[in-house]
Amino acid sequence: MTRRILALSFVAALAIAGCKKQTGQVSVVKTASYPIITITGPQYISIAVGGVFTPPNATAYDTFYKERPTVVKDLGGLDNTTPGLYTVVYSAKNSNGFIGTAVVYVAVTDVTDTLDLSGLYWRSSDDQRPANISKLAKGLFMTDNVGGVDTGTQKEFIVPAVFAVTSLSTVDFGSQPTSAGTLTTTNGMLSFTPDTTISYIITAPSSTFSGVLRQFVKQP
Repeated sequence: MTRRILALSFVAALAIAGCKKQTGQVSVVKTASYPIITITGPQYISIAVGGVFTPPNATAYDTFYKERPTVVKDLGGLDNTTPGLYTVVYSAKNSNGFIGTAVVYVAVTDVTDTLDLSGLYWRSSDDQRPANISKLAKGLFMTDNVGGVDTGTQKEFIVPAVFAVTSLSTVDFGSQPTSAGTLTTTNGMLSFTPDTTISYIITAPSSTFSGVLRQFVKQP
């Protein structure tokens, strides 16, 4: 993706011995082009508690400036001894300072690979608010509607998010970038009786989601 940026220098006027001198105007047009990062390994990874995490390799390329900037990996405090969802942010900056990013999601969990929460869920407060959950890796899932908003009248607030099942009773969204901003949650719970139910409170972005308990029940 590129866009045009116009930068104008200011005009300086100098008064010397009763005379005025004006400098010429200089216009510089730059194209904002962001490096595209390609993860050469899996983007969704699950490791056991205490297991070894090996960050996948990545390359970056700026299609406009024909550059291959260096990719930097930020593990973001990943702790392989604590169950949870972690994000590893990859970034690359071109010669004009424009930065491209990509994210690898890592679940640290000891749940078995047989656990599968995939399916259609309804937000319990309103059956017109569906969320589809899909499995990405062992104990790692994605919801296509983390806020459980009305898909008819609130389309602009439909935000997908990734979460880890950290035990048979808890889920964790960690801190992750989304289309609405950085997402954080509390009280992530999982229950299997009488029906599979996932619940949590979204604490940020507060400008998009109010901090109420959101409960989703799997449909047969």
